[in-house]
Amino acid sequence: MVSKALLRLVSAINRRRMKLLLVIAVVAYVASVWGNLVNMRSIQENGELKIESKIEEIVEPLREKIRDLEKSFTQKYPPVKFLSEKDRKRILITGGAGFVGSHLTDKLMMDGHEVTVVDNFFTGRKRNVEHWIGHENFELINHDVVEPLYIEGLAKRVGARLLLASTSEVYGDSFLVVGLSTVGQALYHAPEGVEVRVARIFNTFGPRMHMNDGRVVSNFILQALQGEPLTVYGSGSQTRAFQYVSDLVNGLVALMNSNVSSPVNLGNPEEHTILEFAQLIKNLVGSGSEIQFLSEAQDDPQKRKPDIKKAKLMLGWEPVTSHSVFGHQD
Repeated sequence: MVSKALLRLVSAINRRRMKLLLVIAVVAYVASVWGNLVNMRSIQENGELKIESKIEEIVEPLREKIRDLEKSFTQKYPPVKFLSEKDRKRILITGGAGFVGSHLTDKLMMDGHEVTVVDNFFTGRKRNVEHWIGHENFELINHDVVEPLYIEGLAKRVGARLLLASTSEVYGDSFLVVGLSTVGQALYHAPEGVEVRVARIFNTFGPRMHMNDGRVVSNFILQALQGEPLTVYGSGSQTRAFQYVSDLVNGLVALMNSNVSSPVNLGNPEEHTILEFAQLIKNLVGSGSEIQFLSEAQDDPQKRKPDIKKAKLMLGWEPVTSHSVFGHQD
């Protein structure tokens, strides 16, 4: 009887122990599962943070582009004249982001034409034409003409007219008046069937000049602004005639629209000495710079005065703004 009682007691104890062990096992299992869930949630949260961070890195540049696009949609362009399809020309300007080229771009765009500018931005600046970027009539191409564009062939194929911007340096040194527009005409031969207009461009100044281009006006302005001596080579008695860039642009457009196939001088015939220019710029800037005389430069022309009779007669063009810088008008 005792043994049976003990057996029942042991069995009862074993059952309780088994139940207790089972409960402990269940609790341990639940705790283990809960811990795993907590760890997984922590990993998931960290993963989500990393994913969100990566997405943000990708999305932020896109947001920037969207903001730029929104700006371009709301950008206010200079006033553009409306031209009908038959009157609107498609014009390609190589070097159109440079000093003269960008002003020519402005003129043609505001006249209502479609303009494509090709420039490698070596001396030109994108900011010179950035106010047109996004306009439906404007296109900007970054291209270096060392890789040929075959402009002449393109002009012949589509029946376009070429404007060649030539330099007045072809005339060399002149002691009196440079006026023979036929000088240097043989330097360029257009392909058969292509109309070409040749502009002999004389000294020009105005906004967007590159300060380090080595020209007289920009050199003097830079030296005056920096308080450095204004360097004049020789006595300063050699003369130059400067035209304002808007006058030149009007002359280029008039020449392009004309039937004049021989070279035409575009410049300001009013001469002033280099010393006069130095004194004028010094006074305009309000600089305390001195004028420093250096030995005369080799091959420095003593006189540079264009004869613009041909432009007046055949284009109806002459400078209208240049003379005002010296305090008087024509």
